[in-house]
Amino acid sequence: MPRRPPRPLPPPERPTRLAPRDILGEAFAGLVQRPARSALTALGTVLGVGSFVAILGLTATTSSQIDARFSVLGATEVTVEDVARSQDQFTGPGFPADADDRTERLGGVRDAGVYYTVRLPADGTVRAAPVGGAARGERTDVIAASPGALRAAVPRIDRGRLYDAYHSGTRQRVAVLGAAVAARLGITTLDTAPAVFIGDEPFTVVGIIGDVERKADLLLSVMVPRTTAEEIWGPPQGDGARMLIATELGAAQQVARLVPTALRPDHPEYLKAVAPPDPRSLRTNVSSDLGRLFLVLAGICLIIGAVGIANTTLVAVLERTGEIGLRRALGARGRHISGQFLAESGALGALGGLVGTSLGCMTVVLVAVFRDWTPVIHPATALAAPAIGLLTGLLAGLYPAWRASRIEPAEALRR
Repeated sequence: MPRRPPRPLPPPERPTRLAPRDILGEAFAGLVQRPARSALTALGTVLGVGSFVAILGLTATTSSQIDARFSVLGATEVTVEDVARSQDQFTGPGFPADADDRTERLGGVRDAGVYYTVRLPADGTVRAAPVGGAARGERTDVIAASPGALRAAVPRIDRGRLYDAYHSGTRQRVAVLGAAVAARLGITTLDTAPAVFIGDEPFTVVGIIGDVERKADLLLSVMVPRTTAEEIWGPPQGDGARMLIATELGAAQQVARLVPTALRPDHPEYLKAVAPPDPRSLRTNVSSDLGRLFLVLAGICLIIGAVGIANTTLVAVLERTGEIGLRRALGARGRHISGQFLAESGALGALGGLVGTSLGCMTVVLVAVFRDWTPVIHPATALAAPAIGLLTGLLAGLYPAWRASRIEPAEALRR
C-alpha cells in the first residue's frame, strides 16, 4: 500500500502589526466621531496649560516691571530714623542742627532733609480764616520739614513754589499745602497771598503741591520749615524725627552705611539708616512667591484635566467593547488596543496643550497691553507647554488603555 504523502504544514502565522500611522488615524477618527465630548474632555487640559503659560508669562512680565520701578525710585531712597531715645532715655534729639548740610556733602546724595510730625495742642487746628464760621478749623497733620526733605519727595508743584534755605534759616512763617488740604481750606489761588492759621500762628501759603513721588502723606498735610516749627512748638516729640534722602542710582547702599557716622560720629547708634532692598533679590523673591502660588493652581487644573481625560477614556472603553472585541477577533493584539486608546488620550492632551498655550500667550499680551507693560514670555515656556499637555493625556490614558487591552474577544462579542 503506497504511503500517503505527508500533509503540508500550514504557513507560519504572520504577526499582526499596527503602524504608528494607523494608530494616529484611529485616534483622530475616534476624536472626530464625538467632537463635543472631545472638546469638553480637553477643556481641563486647556485650562491647566493655559494657566501654566499665563502664570509664567505674567510672572516674567511683572518681574521686569518691578525691576524697572525699583531702579528709579525705590533704589534711590534712604530713610534715617532717630532712635536716640531708645538708646539713652536722657539724651536729646539724635539729628544735629546741621544734619541736612552734613548729609548733602556725602557723595551720591542728591537731596536730604529732616522731617517730623508736629504735636499740636489739643485745641490746635488748621484753618484758613482767623474768625467767623470757618475759624473752627480741622485737625490736619502739620509736618515740619527741611527744604531738602521736600525736594527729596520729588513734588509736582501746582501753584507757587517750595520754601527754601532762606525761609528756613530766617525762620520765616511760610507754609506749603498739599492739594487735598488746600481744597478743604478753600485755597485755590495764591494771587491774594492767602494765609493759614495753625492754632493761633499765621503762616503765609507760598505753594501748593499736586503730587509727590515719595511720601504720599504730604498731600494731606501742611508743611512748614523745621526751624520755624522748633521755634514755635519745640523739638520733635513722640516718635522723633526722620530724614529722607534721595540718592543717585546705585549709591543708596553706600549712603546708608555712611550717614549715621557722618551725622553723629560720637554716637552713630543713635541713628538707624534703612537702605532700600536689592531690586534683584526683591524681584527674585516676588517671582518665586508668585510662581509657587500660581503653579500650584496650574497643577490643580492639570490634575482636574487629567482626571477628566481618564474618566472619558474609560467610559469610551466600556462603550466600545464590541469594537474592541471585533478588532481582537480580526487579529489585533492587546498592545494594539492599548496603543490606540493611548493615542486618543495623548491627542486630547496635545490638543488641549496647544489651545491652552495660545490662550495663555494671549492672556499675557492682553494684560501687558492693558497695563502698558512689555510682555515677556520665555520661548522654553511656549515650547514646553504643549508637551506638558501631551504628557498629561498619556498619563491619564494609561489605566483605560490597560483595561481595554485586557478585554477578551469572546466576552466582548457577547455583550
